[in-house]
Order: sequence, then C-alpha cells, then structure tokens
Amino acid sequence: MEGSTHDKIMRAIARKGRGKFVFLQDFATLGNRDAVKKSFQRLANEKFILRIANGIYYFPKEDKVLGLGLLMPSMDDIAQAIAKRDHAKIIPSGAYALNMLGLSTQVAANAVYYTNGSARRIHIGDGKGILFIHTNDNKMLSYKSRLMMLIVSAMREIGEQSFTAAHKEQIGQFMDKIEKADFEHDITLAPVWVRNILLAL
Repeated sequence: MEGSTHDKIMRAIARKGRGKFVFLQDFATLGNRDAVKKSFQRLANEKFILRIANGIYYFPKEDKVLGLGLLMPSMDDIAQAIAKRDHAKIIPSGAYALNMLGLSTQVAANAVYYTNGSARRIHIGDGKGILFIHTNDNKMLSYKSRLMMLIVSAMREIGEQSFTAAHKEQIGQFMDKIEKADFEHDITLAPVWVRNILLAL
C-alpha cells in the first residue's frame, strides 16, 4: 500500500512542476495518513522534495548552469505560499519591508507579516521562522501593487520625523516600477504624510 501511495504522490508532485510548494494535507486522498506521511518523509530523505516546516514541502528547482544544486525558496516565497493555501492576505512588517527593499541590511531571525488569517509562528529551522500577526486593518491589506505595499510599510517604519532626503531618493528609484492605475488606487490607502511625499516624487 505504501509503495502505491508513494508512487502516486511522487507523480502528483512531479506534475506540479519544479519551484512549487506542496502541503501534506493536500495528498490525504492518496492513502491513509501514515502512508502519506511516510511517503513524504521518504521523498524528503531522497531529496526529491525539501522539508520546509511541519507539513510544508518544496519541489526544488535545480541550477545546472552554475552548479548550485537545489535552490531553496526565500522566506517570502514560503510566506506567500502559506497565505495562498489559507486564502489569506499578508503584508510584511515595516522592518522586514525595509530589508526586502534593500533599505536596511539588518536580517531578523523571524520574517514578520501582518495577516487577516490566523496568528502563528512557522518554524523553518536553524532558529528561523515566519511570524504571522493577525490584524483587522483591512486598508493595510488592500494594496493592488505589492511594491507600493512594501514602500508604504517601509516608510511607516521609518516614521515621518525620521524620513530624510536620502530616504526620499532611495524610495524614488522604485516609483516608476509601479503601474499607474495601481498607484492611483493605492495612494489613497497610505497615511497622509506618506501620500504627500510619494505624490511629490
């Protein structure tokens, strides 16, 4: 039975294509719980898939050009996959947004996100993890442009009083990458002081 379940799961994962996340719970119909769990453990031991966290696996891309081997997903890739699975919206915290935009070199052990989903911490390994903090602020989660969302979150983290000409120059380099329609929608969601600065860029 396990062998049959194992083959079914392996084929199902292969059909998804490399670079995709797979969740143990999505394969419950292919066998009993123990058989499915053992198949995932075996596939992870064989490095066919990578175990990211409890019940979360990744079918890795492989770099054959530079010889880098299996390519690990970023923390943001993992967070986005979990949010998609849970039908939840997420936004990086200000500190993490600063890091993602290259405006800060500080790397925290936890990638912190606000979400309209469940609050929890996902342990990734080596002391790292993804922290989801529940929020009822729907405006914060309503941006159409992910880049605009990151910019506003980063600016809020810096704060109006600490925002300098250097910050303005750094933020300015991203503005032409935002679609006009998205910007016109998203600018109305930003705090007034953020809105005034971005409209002047």
